[in-house]
Amino acid sequence: MFGGRVRAGRPVVTLTLIGLCAVSYLLQLAVPGWTSQWAFSPLAGAFEPWRFLTAAFLHSPGQVFHILFNMLALWMIGPYLEGTLGRARFAVLYLMSALGGSVASVLLATATDSWTTAVVGASGAVFGLFGAVLVVLRRLGRDAGPIIGILVLNGVLGFVLPNIAWQAHLGGLVVGAVLGAAFAYAPRERRALVGWAAPVAVLVLLVGATWATYASVGLV
Repeated sequence: MFGGRVRAGRPVVTLTLIGLCAVSYLLQLAVPGWTSQWAFSPLAGAFEPWRFLTAAFLHSPGQVFHILFNMLALWMIGPYLEGTLGRARFAVLYLMSALGGSVASVLLATATDSWTTAVVGASGAVFGLFGAVLVVLRRLGRDAGPIIGILVLNGVLGFVLPNIAWQAHLGGLVVGAVLGAAFAYAPRERRALVGWAAPVAVLVLLVGATWATYASVGLV
């Protein structure tokens, strides 16, 4: 619909992401140290940058509803966005939103003891999908009321309930909305260009902001 390649069949990317999260969750339960090895914290990310993404495939081992709610949301929104944007754009959207959630944890958390607090979960990526689907529905002239209601509810819960990384939610939401707008509103003749240029631009911005923050506290 927005210039991505149309493919018939199952939502392969959505199913793959759910499968990766499920396998990783089982490994968290079965393999000692699996969570700590891949979890993200602002301090750990400064020395092991892959954690910015790997944390999105982990969930709280003692809270099964954490992964259930995230995977349910992914299954509810993923196939629609995957079919609307195309597999490649959808995969980029998900991963960039996950990255945005981790970056927001660096930018919005004070460089004190909170920088050692581990953050896990696909919530940042899922919020990115919420942001993107909101923009896409608006672009198509469809009712976005239910999505707005879900965002408001989860936004409030992020500040009320303990142990919820609202920074990651906000970062993922912003990145998802920005990329969703780029994909949905790009002129027809420039959709292919915007399809790769917008993620690259967002990536450069996220890396630059993270580098500057680390440099300000002497970590780089």
